[in-house]
Amino acid sequence: QVQLVESGGGSVQAGGSLRLSCVASRNTYRTYSMGWFRQAPGKEREGVASISIYGITSYADSVKGRFTMSQDNAKNTLYLQMNSLKPEDSAMYYCAADTGGGWLASLDPSMYNYWGQGTQVTVSS
Repeated sequence: QVQLVESGGGSVQAGGSLRLSCVASRNTYRTYSMGWFRQAPGKEREGVASISIYGITSYADSVKGRFTMSQDNAKNTLYLQMNSLKPEDSAMYYCAADTGGGWLASLDPSMYNYWGQGTQVTVSS
């Protein structure tokens, strides 16, 4: 079992940047697939980025080239660097973990068992 705590959300203008952090209660390296997800009001939760137990990252088409996911295993921390933010990126952002996994980690929220409480990102035009 793993507990996850996100931080780093806030309000920015379009074109700005934010870095989200997710601290895990245990080391997830080579054990858990990790993902970032978001949910806007009235919309379904969607996958933004994921990293597999082999360190391979995957991104939703809507964020490719703008968002970068990374992890610091020494700090049990996952990051999501978000650049060139758009108003449509506004949402609650969640970190999630799934035990094990394959070469690529899924962007399907239903595949993840452990979730943080979320951090709000608001992008104004």
